[in-house]
This record gives sequence, C-alpha cells and structure tokens, in this order.
Amino acid sequence: MSTVIQRIETLLVDLPTIRPHKLSMTTMACQTMVIIRMHHSDGIEGLGEGTTIGGLAYGPESPESIKRNIDTYLAPLLIGQPSQNIHHARALLNRHARGNMIAKSALEMALLDAQGKRLGLSVAELLGGVRQDHIPVLWTLASGDTAKDIDEAMLRLEQRRHCDFKLKIGANPVGQDVRHVAAIKEALGDRASVRVDVNQAWDESTAVRGIQSLQEAGIELIEQPIGAREHAGLVRLANRFNVPMLADEAVQDARDGLDLVCGGFSGAFALKLAKSGGIYGALELAHVAQAAGIGLYGGTLLEGTIGTAASLHTWATLPTMTWGTEMFGPLLLQDDIVVSPLDYSEFGVALPPGPGLGITLDEDKLAHYAR
Repeated sequence: MSTVIQRIETLLVDLPTIRPHKLSMTTMACQTMVIIRMHHSDGIEGLGEGTTIGGLAYGPESPESIKRNIDTYLAPLLIGQPSQNIHHARALLNRHARGNMIAKSALEMALLDAQGKRLGLSVAELLGGVRQDHIPVLWTLASGDTAKDIDEAMLRLEQRRHCDFKLKIGANPVGQDVRHVAAIKEALGDRASVRVDVNQAWDESTAVRGIQSLQEAGIELIEQPIGAREHAGLVRLANRFNVPMLADEAVQDARDGLDLVCGGFSGAFALKLAKSGGIYGALELAHVAQAAGIGLYGGTLLEGTIGTAASLHTWATLPTMTWGTEMFGPLLLQDDIVVSPLDYSEFGVALPPGPGLGITLDEDKLAHYAR
C-alpha cells in the first residue's frame, strides 16, 4: 500500500524579538510563524513553516490567513494524496489555489522534510547534493539608532558572527537615511561591507538622489529601492549607477526573473522560498539567474529555525552565493521551538545534519509559544 498524507496540523507561534526591528513599512517586536505538522500513513511527520513580516504590512498573506487558507482550502486538497509525489502535490495546489505562495511553500517544505526522513536523506541530498555546507550570513542593523547600530555591528564583528551588514531604510527622509548609513559605513570602514534595503519606499527620482549619495558613501548593494512592479525603472537604475541593484519583491518567480533579464537588468536577484512558492520555485528562479549571469542572494522573511533550515538546504545545492545570505532569522528571536538551534559561527551558519531538514521540535517550547 502506498503512503499517503493523513492529517495536516497548523499552529500559530508567537516569538518575541531581541529588539525592535524597524523596516520601511513596520516595526516588529514579535514574529509570528505558522508551523506545519504533516502526518503520513507510515508514521512519519514532516515539518514546515510559513512566515511573513508584520502581519499584512509586508505582503498579501498574514499568519492568520496562511493558517486559515491551509486549514480550509489547501490541506483538504492534499489529504489522501501520495506522500512521495511532491510534484503532484505542487501541481494540485497550483491548479486549485491562486497565490498563497507562503502557504504553499510551508506545505512543500513539510513534504520534503518527511520524504528525507523516509529515505534517510537530507533535503539538500534530495535536491541533488551539497555544494557548500557552511553558508555566509549577514546581519541586519535595524534599530533605527545610528550609535546603537554601530555598537551592534562592532559586537558582531568581534564575535566573528557577521562581517556583512544590511541597513533597513526608507521610513525617514532620504537625506536622514543617507546620513545614518554613511555614518555606519565610515565607522566600520574596510572591516565590513554595508548594503541597504529600501523595501520599495522610494519613487524613481528619489532613488536617483539617494543612490548617488549611497554610492559615494561606499555602499555595496541597493535592495529594491522602488516599487516591485516598476521593472523598467529598476533596469534604468541598474544601468545608471555602478553600485548594483538587488531585485527582491520585483522578482517573485522564474517568469519575473526572465522578464527582468530580457529588459536589460544587470544586478542581483534575492531568492526567497516564501515568495516563489517553495524550494522548487526558488531553484527555478536561481537557474534563470545563473543562465543570465545574474548574481544570487539568499533572502529571508525572518523565518524561524524550520524555515531557515529549509532555505539553507536549498542554498547549499547552488554555487557560491555572490552576495551571501541573510539567514539570521532565528538570531533575531529571544527563544526557539527546536531541540538543537542552528550553529552560527565564523561569519556564517552550518547546514543542519540529519535526514529531512535536520530539525526536531521542542514540544514544551512549542506548547508555551503557540497561541
């Protein structure tokens, strides 16, 4: 008898952050994760995670909508389906449900985790094998206070935890943001690279002024300075400045990547499992980028350990990420819901060992933080 999906459980888990995390659209003091526990007829449980930023502040899916849509629409599609045919499950979800990319990503993650456990293979091995088992990780400085951000960066350097830093800007007037970033870059000097993420906060004319000043200050990468749908504007900015542009919200999937490449974009693509509907979607986008000579960057929606582990298994199958990754989500949280946290050291993070994602839930912590 073939193994089938028997039951899918979803949990909302609220974990406080170590400090307020300020973005252009919201300030976070707590992260809410949707944890998936997918039970199969052979007794194996697959874990998945769907996480977004600031409720509905970042995108069209909130933690509550992710849970409700999985429970009401997506889980019933999968119950009774073969556990090992992940492509069939993906096709079923895409045929019957529009959008809901974070929810779909979480379910695909749980399917792959279970399959790895079933076969005694890691998710990276299921995807073809590991090309790098220690992934570089930057740190986001997002307190909004220049002195605090400098102190935080210096501490991370001394700890050998991070040597690349990203600043979230766009909530303040452009001149104020540029002064803040320039002061931090001046303090760090050549000890660390500094990038910025504008989170779509500028229009194109503001971006021209801001990027010129940031380029002069020695900033190495500009992430999504203008709106996600402004593909032509992003191409113009990429061609106008020496500092590379990083497309994030503008490049959700392989089709977006192809459109940007055909439009003349030269820069980098941020990969995120959540925005591409899962691991396979993110890899499809990565392959378009590789074919076009576009650099890759491993992005995050500030997932916890489960979602971060899934990303690490994905990035591990790719060549060196030109612009590194930001898989620091678990470090932003005061506590965790897993038995063994990820191993962060030497300016990066180790790929978790073991079958599937290599993650085991701490049942007591999960019960404590679950709603």
